[in-house]
This record gives sequence, C-alpha cells and structure tokens, in this order.
Amino acid sequence: MSTSLIAMGVAAFMVINLVVGLAALSLLFGTFETLFGKPKINLLKSSKSGNVFAFGFKWNSAKEPAALDTIRLRLFNPFGTPTQVEVSKPFETKKSSFAVEVDMGPGLIELLGAKGFDHATMQIEVVSSKDGVVFQFDMKGSKFKKLVFDANQTIAEYIAQNKLDVKKTSKSPIDIPVRSFIADTVPGRGPALKMATNPVFAGEFAGASGSAAGAAVAAGPAAENFKIAKVWIEPGCIVCNACEDIYKDVFEVLADTCIIRPNAPLDDGLRMQEAAEACPVEVIKYTIAS
Repeated sequence: MSTSLIAMGVAAFMVINLVVGLAALSLLFGTFETLFGKPKINLLKSSKSGNVFAFGFKWNSAKEPAALDTIRLRLFNPFGTPTQVEVSKPFETKKSSFAVEVDMGPGLIELLGAKGFDHATMQIEVVSSKDGVVFQFDMKGSKFKKLVFDANQTIAEYIAQNKLDVKKTSKSPIDIPVRSFIADTVPGRGPALKMATNPVFAGEFAGASGSAAGAAVAAGPAAENFKIAKVWIEPGCIVCNACEDIYKDVFEVLADTCIIRPNAPLDDGLRMQEAAEACPVEVIKYTIAS
C-alpha cells in the first residue's frame, strides 16, 4: 500500500470523526436549548381567592426581546360543552422573566367547569400586544386542571428560587404636591406661578394698579415683615424658576439647580417665605433672624 493511500485514509478518517463530532455537539446544544433555553411557564399558588390565575414565566429576553402584557387561556373542547372558551386579561408590562397573578373574571370558572374539560385541549398564551410576540403552551385539560389545583409554590417563592430581578413601579423620587397657583404656560417663559409678586400676573391681582402692593391692599392688612438670618437650597431642585420669579435678588436658577446670589438681601422675610412656600419640591430653607 502506497504512502499516499495511507495518508488519504487517515485524512478521510479524521474528516469523518470531525463531522460526527460536530453533529454530536450540535445535538448536545440542541438538547440543552430544549431543556433549559426554551420559554417555560409554571402555574403558581394564588394569594387571593376567586378567579385569580397565578403563573411564573421564564424566557431568554436577550434573545427574544418582548414587552409581555397579556395572558390568554383557550379551551378547545370539540366533544364537550361549550366547544370553545377564551379568556384574556392584561397585566403590567414585563420585559424579563417574571411572576404575576391576574384576575381572569368569571370566564375562568366557565372554562374550568366545561363539560368534557379533561379530554379537551388547553392552550396558554403569554402575549406582547405591542410587539406581536406570542409564547404558546398546549396541554390536555386534565393536566392543566391538575397544575392549577396542585400548585403550592407562591409568587414570592418562585421569584426567590429563580432569582428574578423584581423592579417595582416606583413613584417619582420627588413627590411634587399639586399647587393651585401654577398657571398655564406663559409664551416664551414656560410655566409660571400665578402670584401677586410675579410681575407677569400682577395685573390680575392688583386690578388697575397692576402692582403687588395693590394686591396686598386688596387682600387686607399686611403681615409684619421680618429679617432672615440664613437661607439655603437643599438637594432636589427641579429648576421651575418659581423662587427667582418671586425674589430675583436672592435666587438665581441655573441649568440644573438654584443658588443663592452673593450678598443677597435678607431683609424681606415675607417674600422669602412666599418663595419657600411656592417651591413645588420644598427645598428652600431659611432661619429667621433673632
């Protein structure tokens, strides 16, 4: 046997081994994806009674991004009554694996009570109404009913077990109270405070006089003024310009905060008080001179 034939045989053997190895590796990855990478739904124990459907859902949101917001239950029951039932309800949008409980309404009881349910086909769909993405799971009615009634894992336990990143819907870090004196947007200036000391609206308070003094007279005897020892701005300013509109000699609004002007006069405590009370986020603080 010539050396070239031996070399060709060895090469062919190596190629065959390589192909077989790649096929086995591909099969292994496919099996891994099937077992661990596919979307998975778990029926959970609800913390509420009634028509509540609790479930946990895991999927690779990086590979299949979607804003999931609807759960849909469908019963296909050709040999029973009714022959078809569908219940669909929205829930808070989720963009990664999650667990929720949804009030499905009386339709859930109708679905579970269908005649011939055990032999029907049950379909669960987790849907993104925005993206048009649908994750679908099919099973026999008997299996679905068993999963519902045998569920003993709570949502909290599911979240802890799967180490889900639960992001609660939080309120704004700045709780801005509603102020009745916030006026509509002023052309060229944005929102402005509808107060007598704001020259933009002075005429509305002072009548023909058009001055803050006129407004004070109309309102009755003026309160006794006082001096300020110190004034400062705490973190959290939302640069609404309210303070500067009221007391420009003291406050200067910058791009991202407000500062106290150098050598600011501190002899008009009433105006300082008005500016502090007008601040939507209440970050203007001061002490009265003794």
